[in-house]
Amino acid sequence: MDERKRDSMVAYLRRRMQEFGINAADLASAIASDRSTQTEARYRSAAGDTWNGEGEMPQWLQQAISAGQSVEHFKVSSGGEPPRKNREKVDWRDDPFAGSPLARVQRQP
Repeated sequence: MDERKRDSMVAYLRRRMQEFGINAADLASAIASDRSTQTEARYRSAAGDTWNGEGEMPQWLQQAISAGQSVEHFKVSSGGEPPRKNREKVDWRDDPFAGSPLARVQRQP
């Protein structure tokens, strides 16, 4: 969203809040209560999509199960820590594909 559209949306929301007598404190308390009622994610995809196990199963998990993946594969560990974004360095010297056409593919700049 560009800055002009964003500013327009903010102005619209401020007008509507004023119409209904909503102030920033009301909004902040509503957001805080929503966060407190949210449950922790029980399942997480590699892309970061989550599901708490309640309600309808999300499409990303349905597709993975249809493709033969186990639901347990996506279960979040009890530590509750999301997966790390930065992977550890890999030593490619022992790559089984070294010398194959897959290893020789040149990236286009």
